Amino acid sequence: METQDSRLHGNEIENKKIILFDGVCNLCNGAVQFIIKRDKKDMFRYAALQSNFGQQLIAERAIDTTKVDSIILIEPGVAYFTKSDAALHIGKGFGGLWNLLGIFSWVPKSFRDVVYDLIASNRYKWFGRKDACMIPTPELQAKFLDS
Repeated sequence: METQDSRLHGNEIENKKIILFDGVCNLCNGAVQFIIKRDKKDMFRYAALQSNFGQQLIAERAIDTTKVDSIILIEPGVAYFTKSDAALHIGKGFGGLWNLLGIFSWVPKSFRDVVYDLIASNRYKWFGRKDACMIPTPELQAKFLDS
């Protein structure tokens, strides 16, 4: 079994940020597709929270998934971000006009996360849910870890 360090420092994801997402959530899957289309620098890799790799990364960072269950951004060797912080960091990673999202970092995190939690707690009701995690197309397979 590979350890976190061997997987995170391997060629397939070296210098990549990892987005953990709810693999059965339609909103989260749509967000991943949105990110992939705008990731011109190829800086992100993806894993479902439900995957073995996702669970390993969560456990290693002692993230409480009863409080965070929709999206987590991990910058290996640097930090991890949850909720609205994760969304803002991902958006800013696109560059260009997306950098203007930084303005929302001035809004108190507690307020941003209340809005984020409202959407996250209703995501299945509003956007639906899949029976199984998304299966990436062959063209996108290399961007997904442990799929």
